[in-house]
Amino acid sequence: MARKHFHFNSKLTPHSLRHTHTSILAAAGVQLENIKERLGHFDDEMVRKIYLHVTDPVKRETSDKFDDYMEIA
Repeated sequence: MARKHFHFNSKLTPHSLRHTHTSILAAAGVQLENIKERLGHFDDEMVRKIYLHVTDPVKRETSDKFDDYMEIA
């Protein structure tokens, strides 16, 4: 697999990269327990509030799953 190279904004902070990394993990379907452990947090609710924003692909997937279910029912 070829590596992609990205040019980062020089104004990014370590926290913004951590936040982005966490959001990508969530969008990839990584379980909260694994994300929480990776971040070194113990509180599920804090991780949800600060890091886990529902991404557009996740929103679409939720909608698609509902549509698929309704077609079967």
